[in-house]
Amino acid sequence: MNTINKISIVVPLYNEEGNVKELHSQILKTTSTLPQYEWEIIFVDDGSSDNTVALASELSPLTLVTFRKNYGQTAAFDAGIKQSNGDAIVTLDGDLQNDPADIPLLLMELDKGYDIVSGWRKNRKDTLSKRIASRSANILRKALFNDTIHDSGCALKVYRQECFDNLNLFGEMHRFIPALLEQQGFTISEVVVNHRSRYQGVSKYGNIVRGIKSTADMILVSFWGRYSARPLHVFGTLGMLTTFFGVSLLLILFLSRVFFDVALADRIWPIVAVFAIVAGIQLFTIGILADLQSKIYYRLHDRMNYSTRSVIKK
Repeated sequence: MNTINKISIVVPLYNEEGNVKELHSQILKTTSTLPQYEWEIIFVDDGSSDNTVALASELSPLTLVTFRKNYGQTAAFDAGIKQSNGDAIVTLDGDLQNDPADIPLLLMELDKGYDIVSGWRKNRKDTLSKRIASRSANILRKALFNDTIHDSGCALKVYRQECFDNLNLFGEMHRFIPALLEQQGFTISEVVVNHRSRYQGVSKYGNIVRGIKSTADMILVSFWGRYSARPLHVFGTLGMLTTFFGVSLLLILFLSRVFFDVALADRIWPIVAVFAIVAGIQLFTIGILADLQSKIYYRLHDRMNYSTRSVIKK
């Protein structure tokens, strides 16, 4: 396990002119209580249309990454993480609902040997509709990933740098990073953190459209985590089952026609049987092609479908 000497704090910002200075001040206050670490603060502006960039430019110490337009929170986290040089990476939202004073709690838990520590907003200060949407997303996430944390949507987390060695973020994937890493064998813990009412402004990332996109990404990430190395297993199995169903149905129809003189001319079942056989063959073919593509992906990226914690030579 690598020793943690430097910590990177990554924060996405989108139209947070009322919060950016106070957030920076609170982060500095927290870092001053932990002089044993070297720190860097990275703000990523996600195409703000207000004075967020101008105000952030006045702050120091700070690394400020600015997007040309609004790409979304996941892209902002990815850019900040790629810019970081710390042994551990702390992420949090830019709206001051996450409390920077909780960062030492997460670091203490990380020191116990975990790879990821996630914040749990046990007493949330959000609106009822937002809490219901978050609860629904958590139920679906647990069904798809069977992970061990309560609140994947909490942005306040700390990761060891090696968690991101082979991980690129797309869509709304930042919410599922712990689940995805847990599938790869990284260890994860959770601590209860303070959740505050919004300091200024309104939520920029919470809407129905994002919820739909997030659900689609959740299904994709779940599939990739389970079957990226063996897509033939899922498509091939579905294909064989579908083909077996079609052949069995066709056989039953044949026996019914021959031995029981059942009329089939005006029945839909022969068409269903033939369609099932064709669909099964297509699914199996898709599985073979997906399997070939998966092997090409891992070869091009010079990696395999497993993650090694350490290699000890004596």
